[in-house]
Amino acid sequence: MLHHDYKPADTGSNSNSLGRSDWMALLARAPESWLEIHLATQCAGDLQWLRPLETGLMMVQGRAGGSGQRFNLGEVRVTRCVLKPDPAHTGCHQVGVAYVMGGSHRHAQLAAMADALLQEPALHAHWSHVLLQPLKQMQDAQRQQKNAQAQATRVEFFTVAREAGNGSDDEGDF
Repeated sequence: MLHHDYKPADTGSNSNSLGRSDWMALLARAPESWLEIHLATQCAGDLQWLRPLETGLMMVQGRAGGSGQRFNLGEVRVTRCVLKPDPAHTGCHQVGVAYVMGGSHRHAQLAAMADALLQEPALHAHWSHVLLQPLKQMQDAQRQQKNAQAQATRVEFFTVAREAGNGSDDEGDF
């Protein structure tokens, strides 16, 4: 479980800067084709695989009522990897990690490459601008669209209750 929030020293003035766990979540949900467009050339060098690409199952837990006791909901397919980019090709000396739902090895590789590039202090601002800001805007727009669709189908139920103790025994008074 990754809880390390990497924040480069030079981003103190940028209130929109995301922590590492936030950007890893964005990259894991990013469309693979979109990552391919932006990161394919970065994957061209000699990659050092610290944990090769592998797909397995992970147990997902839920909570009764959203806050109750945990229970096992089921298993999901997850692909993970840990890599170190070629410093001669990318200028990056960091280690990138990715966990993505599904079986796409390429998606995990691209997400790990992005993670490594975003950890490199000299490259963080560039890759944050190229990757994270557009991804956050895309995912926020998708979330708003889903919320709007859900709101459009929302049904409100009203209960009409008789006032008690009004001193009248008339059944028909409302």
